[in-house]
Amino acid sequence: MHPEARLAKVGLSLPSPIPPTEHYVPYRFAGNLLYVSGHGPRRPDGSYVTGCLATSEEVAMGYEAARQAGLQMLATVKLALGDLERVEGVVKALGMVHSVPDFTFHPKVINGFSEVMTTAFGDAGRHARSAVGMASLPHGMVVEVEAIFLVRDGSAASV
Repeated sequence: MHPEARLAKVGLSLPSPIPPTEHYVPYRFAGNLLYVSGHGPRRPDGSYVTGCLATSEEVAMGYEAARQAGLQMLATVKLALGDLERVEGVVKALGMVHSVPDFTFHPKVINGFSEVMTTAFGDAGRHARSAVGMASLPHGMVVEVEAIFLVRDGSAASV
């Protein structure tokens, strides 16, 4: 099944890709690896889901934000590749959670991102991962995730 059809089956869809707000590129190829810059939970109007997680009661909000970051990232991957079917697998993800120093639920928050990847790609979406806390994130966003994808033929889409 096509990755976007798998997402649609559970009520998820890709947002429009949004260009970076700073001086960097959203993705870069190195052979058959696609390195994707950090993505946050950006809303269609360009604003972000913001906040600093402090308690276990806030995990659900962080999880949803990480899920949105995953969908936003997949929109960028589609932009880079032309079709998500070119993804052979998700290699590695780094999930950063804006949290207070004693918050310990970072993995549960970043599961929102990871579950989007496995929904889209099945077992190929399972990846190595780090989930860490940060004192702050750009734009005050609550989560940011970067990832590396293994792709067929390692070249950009013709757009």
